[in-house]
Amino acid sequence: METMTTGRFLDRDTPPHLSTLVLVAAVSSVSMNIFLASLPAMAAYFDTTPAIMQYSISGYVFLSGVMQLAIGPLSDRYGRRMVLLISIAVFILASLGAIFAPNIESFMLCRVLQTSMVSGHILSRAIARDIVGATRSASLIGYITMGMALVPMVTPPIGGFLEAFFGWKASFLVQAGVAFGALLLVYLDLGETATRVSGGFSAQIRLFPELLRSRRVWGYSITGAFTAGVFFAYLAGAPFVAVDVYGMSPSQLGLYFSFAPLGYFIGNGLSGRYAVRVGMRPMVIAGTVVTALGMGMSVVLQLAGATHSLSFFGFTIFIGIGSGLALPSANAGILSVRPELAGAAAGLGGSLITLGAGAMSLAAGNLLAVDTSVMTLLAFIMGCALAAIIGACVTAWLDSRTRNPWDLRPDS
Repeated sequence: METMTTGRFLDRDTPPHLSTLVLVAAVSSVSMNIFLASLPAMAAYFDTTPAIMQYSISGYVFLSGVMQLAIGPLSDRYGRRMVLLISIAVFILASLGAIFAPNIESFMLCRVLQTSMVSGHILSRAIARDIVGATRSASLIGYITMGMALVPMVTPPIGGFLEAFFGWKASFLVQAGVAFGALLLVYLDLGETATRVSGGFSAQIRLFPELLRSRRVWGYSITGAFTAGVFFAYLAGAPFVAVDVYGMSPSQLGLYFSFAPLGYFIGNGLSGRYAVRVGMRPMVIAGTVVTALGMGMSVVLQLAGATHSLSFFGFTIFIGIGSGLALPSANAGILSVRPELAGAAAGLGGSLITLGAGAMSLAAGNLLAVDTSVMTLLAFIMGCALAAIIGACVTAWLDSRTRNPWDLRPDS
């Protein structure tokens, strides 16, 4: 089925409604963004260092990547619907557990369990591939993530408000409530979209080597990892730059954190509109270039002696625009390796991207623990952005040498 399909809302006998896919994908973003403004206060509450506290971001990203290796094949074997329902239920319990965590160790354990919600992020893409086919999946993924981007646009300011008036625990109560809404929506609206494959979970895992032999899986995954790495490095370092360098309050920080999600919303809107017309390769290259140019302007201002916080945070909108342009097409390329294994491909590609981005987030956090300065963070971000451009160009060159654009294995 290669045409866009619109399901009837709350009818499991038709394809899921776009709003369902958006909410399912967005819950994991809520968990990533809503308590960013609370990180310094949480470090004080648990009597730990900022470097340890930022592991709740970088560690979450890293473990989410590991989790995707299992979720993708499980959804191919047992169905998208069942895996989503179980994952969301675990996330709700973990969010409530974080509220009552007596120490940093217990809190981190709850964050580990919260990574189950990454299923919403990767399976929304797999479901898109299930219902519209290969050629239009980049466009639908763009629209899904465009809607999803609204969440991180509003959650940092909400998180700053919650921190200022109710404390950090309120943000985890909100996470549990949003996830409960997603659970009800999946139960009522999402029927099964996958054609289940036989052979059991172990048989699905044994298909990974075939996916890993694909040039497109590696090329787009590496490019996606550096592209996402820019964003996650920013998330890991910006809260402490904001406090230590600019002396920002939690409410100010929450507001400034909306710039990158706003850009992500714009970039995904452009992907949804132009990905099919322009093609995957140009979209990915354009996204990586936009990120590098935007943050390069911030570097120039810093070198010129700019001291206002907007000289850094204002340009983070280009991180979002670049990611929104590049990542939907990169994910669409990965998903098209084997249509019947869209879940496994989404899980493997998502894992490679997330693990790579998580490693960059961790490195940025450790680097800023030594030197909390704007230029230190910008230098790291620019390195990731330039690596993404190289990855996008090399992948496009290799991809152009494939005789059939949907035959993703190397030419013999």
